[in-house]
Formats: sequence, structure tokens, C-alpha cells
Amino acid sequence: MAEHKIRLGLVGGGAGSMMGDLHRLAAARNGNFEIVAGCLSSTAEKAAASAARAGLAPDRSYASFAEMAAAEAARPDGIEAVAILTPNHLHAPVARAFMERGIHIVCEKPMTATREEAEDLAARAAAANAVFIVTHSYTGLAMVRRAREIARSGALGEIRSARSSYFQGWMADLEQSGATPQTVWRTDPARSGIAGTLADIGSHAFHILTYVTGLELDAVAADLSAFGTLSALDNDASLLLRFKGGARGGLWCSQVAVGQTNGLSFAIHGEKGALTWSAEKPNELHLARIGAAPEVLSPNADETAELEWWAAQGFKGLESYFAAFARLYADAAELIAARKAARAPSPSALLSPGMNDGLAVMRFIDAAVRSSKANAAWMSPD
Repeated sequence: MAEHKIRLGLVGGGAGSMMGDLHRLAAARNGNFEIVAGCLSSTAEKAAASAARAGLAPDRSYASFAEMAAAEAARPDGIEAVAILTPNHLHAPVARAFMERGIHIVCEKPMTATREEAEDLAARAAAANAVFIVTHSYTGLAMVRRAREIARSGALGEIRSARSSYFQGWMADLEQSGATPQTVWRTDPARSGIAGTLADIGSHAFHILTYVTGLELDAVAADLSAFGTLSALDNDASLLLRFKGGARGGLWCSQVAVGQTNGLSFAIHGEKGALTWSAEKPNELHLARIGAAPEVLSPNADETAELEWWAAQGFKGLESYFAAFARLYADAAELIAARKAARAPSPSALLSPGMNDGLAVMRFIDAAVRSSKANAAWMSPD
């Protein structure tokens, strides 16, 4: 827990941004953060309007992230952390501008638009005294963390296979309904980066496998497709995975899957047992073990109370997702407080995804894109 409210700035996430509202609410949940500054839009006029809506002082609303980084670093009451909520192509330059001034980073996924940017950012981070969290939000869910604990305890035995899928359908009717501001940048290589759906939701599907199991990717064979005429990037992907140590896996993701809303799931099988989980029932973790009756694990009392709190705020049906984001912000607060006090952070805070997670995801995406261009040839992320 932070010893005082950490002064937080936002880059992106202005009026009309669901992610902006989500980050603001999650940051405020445990009283650890106070949002005091922002560069909330790509134009000064829109940024000022969004800042007024968010209750920011006019002199703490900035027209560019570069101006914000320089001005806030110079203020005695300047921001201590920044949340980056922009399209992917701005993640790396924004992170560099603040990180090199010692300002802590909470960055939306994927960490960068390209592998080269991720490698550069990781190298710079080694010299920067800044906490860096990537919001692979599902890792904040109680049952995902429970799955990690079980899988890494050895209870499943040696992992033999790890598979995940993530299906959405919101892009399926773009041919008829037309593009929106949200779809325009996600289908544009100049703003999304080297991948589309694979970067947007496939990044979650890959990361959750490695997060739970601890497995490291050895090679990937990928088939990325762009259905329809409105996307210059993939909107559907099928991948085979080989992990170091011999485990095998697979990943499927699509944003043109008619009838699907937010269908992330994983299945992990070991020599002694298996874990399965779905975001559609996020508070149920299914555990099967040889010689034992199948179990359905659920949140403990503290975790259930957190879910009930979010439901009481009007987020019934989305309470787990908001609770997950709040957990990541609580972790960030603890990591920042520990860094300031030169002490070890609590072990639970170390479960939040960081720079190494973001880099591993970008190496995976890069290898998958190279594989697809080579007719699904096996490619190493190294």
C-alpha cells in the first residue's frame, strides 16, 4: 500500500474512451492514486475539454505528451506515475519520455508496436529508476493467479500442453456498418503496429499461458488472416506453439467470430492434472487430478468482497474485470512505494506483469508475423 496518494497522469483516455474511464476508476479504488495531469487527446481543444470533464486544473492539461513530460518533471508537485492509454504506435515514445525522467509507467498492452521498440525500451529501462507495469489485465483476476500458484507448485506435474483462445465478434460486420474511430487505428499498421487482432487480444491469450505456467516459447508456426476489405492487418489467427522443455500448445484468436463477445479461455494439461478457465465465468477455476474428483475453485472471502463492491457500484457483470484492473493498480502502488523506500515489495505485487512480460509478448508477436509470411514456417522468438 502506498504511504501517500501517488500523483498520476494520463496520456490518452479522454472523453469517450472506455479504457480511460476504466483506468481512472481502478486507480482510485484503493485510494492509492490521485489523477492530477493529463494529455488526454490528440488535439489541444479536445484535450482541454476532456481535462475539464475529469476535473483537472487547466495548467495540468497538455497538448502533447512531450510537453507534459518536461513540465511535470520540472514541478515539485509533478506526477510520479503515468498511465499510457494511446494507440500502440505511441506506447514506446511516450514511455521513453516519462521513464527517462524517473516517472513510473503503467502501459496498456501490447507494450509497443514493434519488437525493435520493445528491445530498445527494455534496454533503456535497465538504466531508469522507474516501475513499469503492462496491463495484461486478466492477470489481476483472482482465479488466474490461483491457477498460476497451482501450476507452478508442481501439482499438475510436468506441463505437457498449454492452449488458449480468445474470440470476439465486434469486427465481423464492419463491411456493412463501416469503420469507427476504435476500428480505424486497430486496422492501421501505422498505429496498431506489426499485427492487428494478434496484438490486440492474441497478446492476452499468449501472455496468460506463460504467466500461469512459467513456460517459455521456443518456436511458433502461425497463420494470420485478414478477412474482408477494411483491414490491412490480421483479424483472425491460428498458431501452434512449442515451449522450451518439450511442452506443446496452441492459440486461436479472432475478432470476426460472429456471436462472440469476450471469449478468452485456457486449458493446461500436465502429467498429473489439468486446469481450465474461461473469462465468461471468471470466478470458476476447474482443477482435475488423476485419482481425485474434479474440483471447481472459487474466490476467497476477501476476493468475493472486492467483487461485491464493484457490483454495488453498478458494474454487475463486469465486476471481475474492474477488480482485476484495480488489483494491478494496487500492485503498482506497492511497487512504487517499495522503490521509494528502498525496501522489498510484497510478494503479491510482484505478480503484476512488467517489462520482461511485455518484451516476451512482442517477441512472440514478431515471430508469429514472420512465420505467417513464410507460409507458417516455425520461427523462434530469440
